[in-house]
Amino acid sequence: MSFTGILIANRGEIAIRIARAVAELGIRSVAVYSADDQASLHTRATDEAVLLAGSGARAYLDMQQIINIAKANNCDAIHPGYGFLSEQTEFAEQCAAADITFIGPEARHLQLFGDKAQARAAAVEAGVPVLRGIDRAVSLAEATEFFDTVDGGIMIKAIAGGGGRGTRAVRDKTELASTFERCESEAEAAFGIGDVYVEEFVSRARHIEVQIVGDGRGQIVHLGERECSAQRRNQKVVEIAPAPAFDESLRDEIIAAAVRFAAGQQYKSLGTFEFLVDAASTQGRFVFIEVNARLQVEHTVTEEVTGIDLVRSQIQVAQGASLESLGLDDQSWVPRGYAIQARVNMERIKPNGTVLPSSGRLTAYETPSGPGVRTDGFGYSGYVTSTAFDSLLAKVIVHTSSVDFQVASTKLLRALSEFRIEGVKTNLSFLKKIIAHPDFLTGQIHTRWVDENSQEVAAPWEGPDRFVAPSNKTGEAGYAGARVDTADPLALFDYDREVKTSASAEETSAAEDMVAGPEGAIGVGSPIQGTIVAVDVEPGQAVRAGQQLAVVEAMKMEHVIASSCDGIVRQITMQTGDVVREGYPIVFVEEANVEGEESSSVEAIDLDHIRADLQENYDRHAYTLDENRTEAVDKRRARGGRMPRENIAELMDEGSFKEYWSLVVARQHRRHDMETLRRQTPGDGVVAGTGTINADLFGEEA
Repeated sequence: MSFTGILIANRGEIAIRIARAVAELGIRSVAVYSADDQASLHTRATDEAVLLAGSGARAYLDMQQIINIAKANNCDAIHPGYGFLSEQTEFAEQCAAADITFIGPEARHLQLFGDKAQARAAAVEAGVPVLRGIDRAVSLAEATEFFDTVDGGIMIKAIAGGGGRGTRAVRDKTELASTFERCESEAEAAFGIGDVYVEEFVSRARHIEVQIVGDGRGQIVHLGERECSAQRRNQKVVEIAPAPAFDESLRDEIIAAAVRFAAGQQYKSLGTFEFLVDAASTQGRFVFIEVNARLQVEHTVTEEVTGIDLVRSQIQVAQGASLESLGLDDQSWVPRGYAIQARVNMERIKPNGTVLPSSGRLTAYETPSGPGVRTDGFGYSGYVTSTAFDSLLAKVIVHTSSVDFQVASTKLLRALSEFRIEGVKTNLSFLKKIIAHPDFLTGQIHTRWVDENSQEVAAPWEGPDRFVAPSNKTGEAGYAGARVDTADPLALFDYDREVKTSASAEETSAAEDMVAGPEGAIGVGSPIQGTIVAVDVEPGQAVRAGQQLAVVEAMKMEHVIASSCDGIVRQITMQTGDVVREGYPIVFVEEANVEGEESSSVEAIDLDHIRADLQENYDRHAYTLDENRTEAVDKRRARGGRMPRENIAELMDEGSFKEYWSLVVARQHRRHDMETLRRQTPGDGVVAGTGTINADLFGEEA
């Protein structure tokens, strides 16, 4: 079977990666893009590109719209990449119903492995060891009861999870309730399913995963293992193939378990079977954790050590090819040296390990090169990034045929030192600190290693950056921002210092543009640019230091904004749904002793009281409304007409119209009496605002 066309239902670097494989197979490709993603480079990588109705991630999750576009553009196959619709059983079923091939596992496998609890039960049936846990969605009460039965804590995981979202460790019982709520919220936002399950927490484990390929004809092969132990807060940052300093017999046991599990399910397409190896166990205890039934972000390192194009193979299997016909049925191969991948994210890491997403305009984007270096990315100079999507900007992959792992590590360090990115903050320094660490070089890290060493790896990189073109922002000859010292050849490449100076200036400018709160109150700002998903306090409320004030979501991760002191909330500047800039104060708290006499004064505050200036604002808006303008309304209706707001209400979606300009001439009425105001208000002129029409049919940008 040969495909007429393949629609790529994704964006960014993975859409570009798929487009390259499709082109090499001689198949026509079609990209899709949301209204706010028109400048993304993936739209230029395919033969055609089609605009989706809507913006942000929701546009890429619109199953019916994507299927309609595929049919309208003569595509008989859809490749979902990773994330978005890649593991959605319903989408695979809808593709089948529309006679479109879903390039990925069968719907039954997506159903099984998409439910992490069901996958655990299937692993047990296949004789594959698992952690203690509850194989279904649980309540907070059930999670609390399970916590009491284990030593060392538990992991809360999203049933439909992946990528670290909706997954958190709980080692202190007092944090269980808040962490459980946060995991449910993140899971709902990321996957549309808020259910979570629990399992035993392993404090020191190596994360080992096996790449599986099945052709649906009973043939299953493995393409070796990868190690993904370098994680911060359950999100992978560096991946390696094969796992360094790893026991050969244990490697064979894990691979055999993965192949046995996949064969028992008659798995088809690419799949990653993931395990934890207890670093504290002298017997090399390993346990199954999940199956990612899709193409993985880290597939690149397997490609480098095997020489096999996984994306091309995945497409060919979907076309009906057998593993034998593709030459993939021979398991006698051995990995060719080592490959390492580092994920370059738009973010900065605070010393306590907190990740703060970044966004902005890329003013420079120059990728590393040289023997054995590959960069999969989608950035370019002038591109404006968005917090509506994942923070991944590029993947830097290196490969060496040497059996010495440190040779590959040194190559990656060199490659990262060449990567020049300006305009947004990135984790390049963080990555280099990890890769240069002796524990990484000797294969001694575990899944908690980055979090435990967060202060060390979050510190600025102090080593050299090589082959980076110096910036000349002054327009003069020479190297702006660098002290040229002939005794120090690296002075010409002092790029990091310049970037830090520029960033500091931007932060200072932003700080000057912030709102001023009540006298004596401290503004609690957002550490990131994002969307406010919850405001948990009210003006006049007493709060404790560390108490949650609000929650901001950016790039699919939620960040709690907490009070820095005991005090009283004096002002809230924003509300749920607003987009907040980095550093902008959301809540103003006046520092106070909230115990004893102070707490009684808090109780005496009348929360129903409306300040005089606020009441005047309410009154002036009220004067513009039809119910307070009887004379104008009567005149209009006497002529057989209707009021503008009645027409607007009938035309637009209910509740969508946001009126503005209503007080544009309010100042001239300051000294007029109410009757005059009723006769002479802005409402006698123009009613202006924004809203949506039939948004449920055409998307939120209608």
